[in-house]
Amino acid sequence: MKKYTIINRVAQVAFLISYLSLQLSASYAQSTVKLDQAVREAQSSVQLSHASLSVCVYNVAKGRNVYSYEAQKSLVPASVSKILTTAVGFENLGPSFRFKTTLKYTGKIDNNGVLHGDIIIVGGGDPVLGSYRYKQTTPDSVFAAWHRAIRALGIKSIDGRVCYDASIFDDRAHNDSWQWGDIGNYYGCGATGLNFHENMFFAYFNAGAKPGSAAALDHTAPAGLRIHSQNNVTTGPANSGDNVTIYGDAASSIRLYEGTVPLGKRNFSVRGAMPNPPESCASLFTAYLKSKGTNVSGSPARNLRHADGKEIIDYLSNTYYVIAQYTNLTSNNLYAESILKYLGYKQYKKGSSENGIKAIMSYCSEAGIGTDGVMIFDGCGLSRQNRVTCDFVCRFLKHVAQSRIYSDFSKSLAKVGESGTAKNLLPKLPANIAMKIKSGTMDGVKSYAGYITNSKGDLLCFSIIANNFTCPASQVQPHLEKIMMQMALLQ
Repeated sequence: MKKYTIINRVAQVAFLISYLSLQLSASYAQSTVKLDQAVREAQSSVQLSHASLSVCVYNVAKGRNVYSYEAQKSLVPASVSKILTTAVGFENLGPSFRFKTTLKYTGKIDNNGVLHGDIIIVGGGDPVLGSYRYKQTTPDSVFAAWHRAIRALGIKSIDGRVCYDASIFDDRAHNDSWQWGDIGNYYGCGATGLNFHENMFFAYFNAGAKPGSAAALDHTAPAGLRIHSQNNVTTGPANSGDNVTIYGDAASSIRLYEGTVPLGKRNFSVRGAMPNPPESCASLFTAYLKSKGTNVSGSPARNLRHADGKEIIDYLSNTYYVIAQYTNLTSNNLYAESILKYLGYKQYKKGSSENGIKAIMSYCSEAGIGTDGVMIFDGCGLSRQNRVTCDFVCRFLKHVAQSRIYSDFSKSLAKVGESGTAKNLLPKLPANIAMKIKSGTMDGVKSYAGYITNSKGDLLCFSIIANNFTCPASQVQPHLEKIMMQMALLQ
């Protein structure tokens, strides 16, 4: 009797396991069907019926694809590109890395404290040097530290110039594939070997008396920049926001302003790309020294012969962890481009977009991440020539999730409902599900990629890209949010 009892119990357990497995499989199949339904409804919608849509989801723990829709299609990713740049930065630079800007001097200091030579600012590609976002990086904070170091050497006057050396990066601040309408604006400023004040300036406008009337350019900041302004800005309706486009390239001091500012506004600020950031940094520091009683006889100039100079101070940036986090949370293009070029400098001894891209592709090759259908032209996603597949993005994210950099990298992504560009996303996401993402938006492009921890505790990675729609991106977003919600509910 005992023998048959044991056999019966084994059979019961086997039946129970089989039943539970079938139930789980049925639950999983049902959630996958709902995801597929959301994808196909989005594709057939008025907003996306003529557009390209691609979706992919991987289960990291199981190491396999769990859903695909046109996942091998090459599409423009926009700022989702920053995932590649920042992740490779964590791997090749490390979270504790700091960019270094060095102050040097040439010549000799006489008994009266006069330096018969030059001060040279040697750029290290730091994207936060002179940034207004952190107290310790503002122009006044940076310049005060440099001035103290100069005075500590006994220098009271400079019979020479404040020079700059930005040669750690190439001379092409802008990527060749960026559009003319982008590069005069703050988000298209590009990266140089000596970035300063995030390579941008503020232009302040006073609206006219009525819509359509001229808006006056009041002033620009930081004060003392060499900018030749041509203002065609007019007054728009009240509460119409910033509709100003700024035209001009990094090598030119001319800035053309077109568009509108809202009725009733005074000192309405618009951000533009700073002319020649390395020279601007040297010029502003010259003015600062003079304001503190340290005379400088010459005008700022480029100097690439700093090897013979004597070091005054090394000025270190925030950690890479902080910089990468800000890059992804706010989608900062300058930070991403600076990281890309520095990756090129570290691996190939010259900071350029091309070398940074080689570093990213090398990372993928060494990790065994196939790159068919992938073309990378920049580090931030501003280029419309970038191409990725959703399957590639998922395989990249899966590899990162299984590597030593995952903890730091994942913390740099915006958490849905809490931070960065995802703060107002998916308000009905269940509390037992977490989602960290990077988003991307430009005309005709909307994209999301990142990680989901579902209600079972499984880690998923996903990618969604929509291209070539003709409506505003805000009309596409609800469809993509429905897709992401169904991804989050996968069991």
